[in-house]
Amino acid sequence: MDLLREEAREIPVFYEADICVLGGSCTGVFAAVRAARLGAKVVIIEKQNAFGGVATSGLVNIWHSLHNTEFNQQIIAGLTLETIERLDRIGAVIEHQKNHSSGFLLNTEELKIELDRLVQEANVKVYLHTMFVAPYVVDGELQAAIVENKSGRGAIKAQMFIDATGDGDLCDRLGIGHRISPEFQPSTACAKIDGWEPGLQGFDLAEALLAYKEEFHIPEGFGWGAQVPNSKHVYMYAGTRVYHANSSDGEALTYSEMEGRRQVRAIMDMVRKYGQGNQMSLVSLPSYIGTRETRHIDCHYQLTGDNVLHGHRFDDAIANGSYRVDIHHQDKPGLTFRYLNGEQVYIRPGYPHEVGKWREPVEIDPTFYQIPYRSLLPQGPYKNVIVAGRMLDVDETAFGGVRVMVNMNQLGEAAGVAAYIGLSENKGFVDVDVQQLRHQLKSGGSIVL
Repeated sequence: MDLLREEAREIPVFYEADICVLGGSCTGVFAAVRAARLGAKVVIIEKQNAFGGVATSGLVNIWHSLHNTEFNQQIIAGLTLETIERLDRIGAVIEHQKNHSSGFLLNTEELKIELDRLVQEANVKVYLHTMFVAPYVVDGELQAAIVENKSGRGAIKAQMFIDATGDGDLCDRLGIGHRISPEFQPSTACAKIDGWEPGLQGFDLAEALLAYKEEFHIPEGFGWGAQVPNSKHVYMYAGTRVYHANSSDGEALTYSEMEGRRQVRAIMDMVRKYGQGNQMSLVSLPSYIGTRETRHIDCHYQLTGDNVLHGHRFDDAIANGSYRVDIHHQDKPGLTFRYLNGEQVYIRPGYPHEVGKWREPVEIDPTFYQIPYRSLLPQGPYKNVIVAGRMLDVDETAFGGVRVMVNMNQLGEAAGVAAYIGLSENKGFVDVDVQQLRHQLKSGGSIVL
């Protein structure tokens, strides 16, 4: 690779804050809002034109249950519940009670606006269309984030930094250790399609995808979808699969975006050709492909599949979840579900389900699992950096369960509150008193167990 040398130059300081959040998914927004509500001066940086991450820019409009697997105990609240309640007041959410696959269907366009309102009400400084470029480190201390937007290149100075970029971009560029699983879960490009459900009446999609996959160059994968609340026939469909393309690599991400869109068109062309007189219209495509997994940052504790599947409790737990382990495979089509009750199901569309057990029966099955604070604390010298989101330290099995949005939302809230405590007491994230953190989370509306 040829190298060029960029000349040193002075750049302006765009803004100075107590806490800088890089990444504006719901995870990042909730981090910023929780810290700001406690009194911190917070700035949030987002590369897209709106907040919400995969939920909005990726079109994924499902949040999972806030209850345990038996639906007899609520285990998630905080800003996730508050946001659902805000959307419900304008008819932008549908609740599916006692459903392991879908807790809430969201109108994610309305979610964009509601997230705007959340950060504005909390007086968070916002930079949209702004890309994180590099960390600014002096004498081994992270002092600022270098960013670029329409105003050019500038610096955001802060005392505490929350990496909510999804891919762990800040940690990566600080040289903090990380890994990318050789079996990282593949990406999916979603689409909103008008007339999808009426158009598929009497048409077996799974059978057609197997029969015509070679004609339309559609890889085998797994498809699902959900209606858009209060729309007549608009359906969000997630049926594409981009294998072996790492979204933390620029060229691979470019390929993924174009290949995902190609597959959307191919699936629709197939339905148009072999369906029964359907009248479909492509309404919207994502502005960012649905990336499931890239980097995992080396933290003080790696959450394991055994921890999740056996419902291990942690003294430093800052999030609870009940979504089953859901592994989208790289090496074969379909996916594997593992449940806390010991059941396992491999689903390959068009084939019979393969049902079995991942463990023998036990006297009492766990009904939820937890994520510890330590899994957000990067190893290394930078005490003012924490991760919040899918780049947390987990193994492949644990990631299959914890990666969903209602779980990641809680990591953002924990990171925001931890940043405020560290700021107030002049401590790094690793030295924050975890019981104080858990108490503060509970005081702010989170469920702490």
